[in-house]
Amino acid sequence: MTTTIGARIKALRDQRKLSQEALTELLGFKDRQTLSAIETGERKVAADELLRAVQIFGVPLDYFTDPFLLAGEGRFSWRQTGVDGDRLRGYEETAGRFIAAFRVLGRQVGHQPPLIRPTLSLTKQSSYDDAIAAGERFAAEFGLGDVPARQLAEIMAERLGMLVLMVDPIEGVSGAACQLPELDVVLINRNEVAGRRHFDLAHELFHILTWEKMPPEHIEEARPTKRNRVEQLADNFASALLMPSAVLDRFGNWAQLTEKTLTDHLNDVAEELLVTSQALRWRLVGMGRLSRAQNETISDDSLRNNGSKPGKQAPPPLFSKPFVQIVATALDEGKTSMRRIASILGVAIDDFAELFAAHSVEAPYEL
Repeated sequence: MTTTIGARIKALRDQRKLSQEALTELLGFKDRQTLSAIETGERKVAADELLRAVQIFGVPLDYFTDPFLLAGEGRFSWRQTGVDGDRLRGYEETAGRFIAAFRVLGRQVGHQPPLIRPTLSLTKQSSYDDAIAAGERFAAEFGLGDVPARQLAEIMAERLGMLVLMVDPIEGVSGAACQLPELDVVLINRNEVAGRRHFDLAHELFHILTWEKMPPEHIEEARPTKRNRVEQLADNFASALLMPSAVLDRFGNWAQLTEKTLTDHLNDVAEELLVTSQALRWRLVGMGRLSRAQNETISDDSLRNNGSKPGKQAPPPLFSKPFVQIVATALDEGKTSMRRIASILGVAIDDFAELFAAHSVEAPYEL
């Protein structure tokens, strides 16, 4: 708790753009080292000091003590388009509650975070070919099979120890990566079309695996006019992971296809691989399997929705099976109440039975 309180004091200080010297004076400390020791968790916060912090920052006491908050602990990178900063910060707090719930309840029911966290040996100096090779190797070494997108989330959860959550975010957010000292998290907008969901998942996986050497921006534009190098590396990695050359070999010689036949084949293959036709198109162009002349014959409109009429497809279930299993176990063992977890997750109590059923998780006794 000492570390948590210190991290949250630092988070508020940074948010309010206060120097350590300024906050030291406001808190009445004799020197800056005292505040520094609090922020790093080396020194406990006295009750009267905590109350002064509450008054200075104008926040409730439980901002510093509630374990179901992630304030000051998680580092987020949001993939979004045109979202207002205040709205995004508000949703970041909401998402942080999901992650904190998994962390707190997981500890209480005996869930162990991964002992070793995987990384990719790539840096900002790595070439796009290096990122492509890493994506291809990931698909091969983790046995993602003929449709890598289908197994990716499960592999990330079960073999890499990551928390993958399907969420209903605010409009404009497509996904996010979040890194904590003991946990890696990826959040995906479950209402996006399948191909975009899978690409975002692979893209955020790259950020998690390279975070220390090239940390992503806190806010990333999902469809900018110009992408920075880290995001381009992430795109190349994601593209190769979802569409490895060995998988694309199954679909014949693209150079022989022209106009309508080419467009139909792009759409059919994209549907089979659970990616977007546009992503497949540019992967083939990058590999040299589609010529510039062929590419110029392709209409963007013909690839929209993978050539199908837009229709409402059922999204994947909310959150994920590992997440829901932790919640169910915690409820069954009395570690939390239905009312409290419903409030944290923003799910009506009457909808919990459906949530557990959607993930084939046995409902706790309380239901």
